[in-house]
Amino acid sequence: MRLRFHFRLVPFIATVLLVALGIALGNWQERRAAAKTALRERMEQRGSQPPVALGPAIVPLETLEYRHVTITGQFVPGWPVFLDNRPYQGRSGFYLLMPFKIAGSDVHVLVARGWLPADPTVHDRLPAFTTPPGQVSIEGIVTGNMGRVLQLGDAAPLKPNAIVQNVAPGQVEQASGLKLAPFFVEQTGPREEGGALVRDWPLPSTGIEKHKGYAFQWYALAAMALLFFVITGFRSGTKHDDAARA
Repeated sequence: MRLRFHFRLVPFIATVLLVALGIALGNWQERRAAAKTALRERMEQRGSQPPVALGPAIVPLETLEYRHVTITGQFVPGWPVFLDNRPYQGRSGFYLLMPFKIAGSDVHVLVARGWLPADPTVHDRLPAFTTPPGQVSIEGIVTGNMGRVLQLGDAAPLKPNAIVQNVAPGQVEQASGLKLAPFFVEQTGPREEGGALVRDWPLPSTGIEKHKGYAFQWYALAAMALLFFVITGFRSGTKHDDAARA
């Protein structure tokens, strides 16, 4: 039995489109994986550098992101903000944000002081916490965001003790009138004496393996489309040849 390929225009066009789509989307996922690999390497490289002492000059986020920093100043106790829907070890809770005034200046940094548990019976009841008085020195890691969660509807006006889903330093600056640096600092180090704040910050998820898996799936789709076209073409050609011989 001779193998004969039967070319059909419509299946050929459909195959070309599927192969082109699979390769294009696979390449896109590969580029995203490469970009996030570079991001992870940058995080590791910056995280290994010695801490930077933040002064009164406002430094762009790009210069300090993922760097360890030390700050001397005092917390502004009148402007706490609570980030909602931040679970920790299966418990619902909040991230506590507070402006921190850098010593000898009017510049503030929005410090994520830690995680606090939510009341299981009354979710909007604010958890208790303590704030060290006077001038203190703290340490932390600079980050551009505190993670985003789904927000339904418009956010409530930002004010002291507000419970919000997402917030940016610029929003707090506008609402409070305080001069804020354009980034957050996730506070690290031990808890204050008698404090309830948990500082076990989650690492940013780069999702490199996920993108590589998606890329493999798209490439596999392109290969399957091409293989299907070739197999069905030979089957159709063989049947036509057998019918002609009969």
